Amino acid sequence: MAPQRFHEQFDHLQRALPDVPLAMGPDDSAEFIYEKGVVLARDGEEARVVEDAVRSHFTATEGLVPDHVRRAGPETNRSGITRIRVGDPGEGGRGADRTVAGALRALRETEGRAGRRLISRNHLVSIAVNACPGDEPVPAPRSARPNPAEAPAARATESADAVGVLVIDTGLTHDYRSYPLLARTEGDAQVRETDEEGILQQYVGHGTFIAGLVAAVAPDTDVTVRGTLNDAGAILESEFGERLFDAVEDGWPDIISLSAGTSNGRVDGLLGVAAFMEELRSQGTLLVAAAGNNGSAAPFWPAAYASLPEYADAVLSVGALRGDGEFGACFSNHGPWVKVYAPGERLTSALTGFDSPVPYVYQHSTYEACRYGFSYSCTCRSPRHTGVLSEALQVTPGKPDQVMFEGLASWSGTSFATPLVAGLVAAHMTAQGLTDPRAAARRLLATGSEFAEVRGAHVPALLPPTWQPAPVGPA
Repeated sequence: MAPQRFHEQFDHLQRALPDVPLAMGPDDSAEFIYEKGVVLARDGEEARVVEDAVRSHFTATEGLVPDHVRRAGPETNRSGITRIRVGDPGEGGRGADRTVAGALRALRETEGRAGRRLISRNHLVSIAVNACPGDEPVPAPRSARPNPAEAPAARATESADAVGVLVIDTGLTHDYRSYPLLARTEGDAQVRETDEEGILQQYVGHGTFIAGLVAAVAPDTDVTVRGTLNDAGAILESEFGERLFDAVEDGWPDIISLSAGTSNGRVDGLLGVAAFMEELRSQGTLLVAAAGNNGSAAPFWPAAYASLPEYADAVLSVGALRGDGEFGACFSNHGPWVKVYAPGERLTSALTGFDSPVPYVYQHSTYEACRYGFSYSCTCRSPRHTGVLSEALQVTPGKPDQVMFEGLASWSGTSFATPLVAGLVAAHMTAQGLTDPRAAARRLLATGSEFAEVRGAHVPALLPPTWQPAPVGPA
């Protein structure tokens, strides 16, 4: 990703989370973003071990101060982790946090003897992965139809219960019910849709767009959208596990569709969601999770839990195919931990502006690489010139375009391949009268998948029957 683009997006996330000082890691590589001055440990005895070990290490290490080491939150909660302050979060810039790095080093030998992780950074889980939006939405023409188009109803029997899909995302725009396909959809409203000038905020409509994709592929499905990622599509790992438990308080759904996550430089998952993932294993729910938009082979969590044997049945990780469905999208993460691919470029679904006498305005970045309507070498990697964020809060050369939404939009990203797979599993359950989503996913992959090519490897691909390929190349 272009460094300036990353830093502008980093600034945007920092504004969205003003009370959480953020840093890039590891070692300024910008693979992920995390909270400065704080680490995570499991509740109880392990948190005490971590706190004592960090304090002792800091006391014995020149340049590290033990005075800040203390608990920084409740000692117990449903997520099973505790925040531990290890440094002054106001010190230093956006580069790697020396106090957090020192705390991780303090536990290295203890972790080696224990054979498992005891301490973690507090990562930022985000739709924008390492702060780079995969793409920005483009208004669809008035004559455009959704792509995928609405599939025919396929309920096996009228008495069968509808399959339930829970979308963990940004919530729903105020006028989503004006879109007929979302008649069976409910959930949380988007907290703040526009700024003081009436400009749509970044990622407004993301949850609505995803709900529309699920509804198009699986029209008999009951879809619920939660606004878990309302803050610019991002949330701290320490809060994410708790909010996931909140999302299933009224009952575990058949399928969870999640289009967010983070890399962490490790192969053993996220400490902050470990308790939720353990509970997921004991439930019948299938988690369908996006593989991320970094164009990287590094594991991206929670999607990469699909590669761990104990979670392989409960998690289905999804990568994105380019517009023709033949090859992987250039932005899509990849590797053996990605279990299936689906179309992720130039999909068309609901956004907002259905019932407004004045169309909603979205202010595009001048980074043409972040809009598929231009010829880009890879999303968010090859900007033609410098520009500003959607909010236009930073003055830089170039003027952002303003576009108006009157209902449908086209959008690209691994975010949108994920609900297609969730919807296809739900539709397969409905058509076959199945009640086990994990078994349905296995059967669908065994009998209904095709193949595509991703980085030279032939991979399973699920193509919705009503999906229309898009031309490859400049629009």
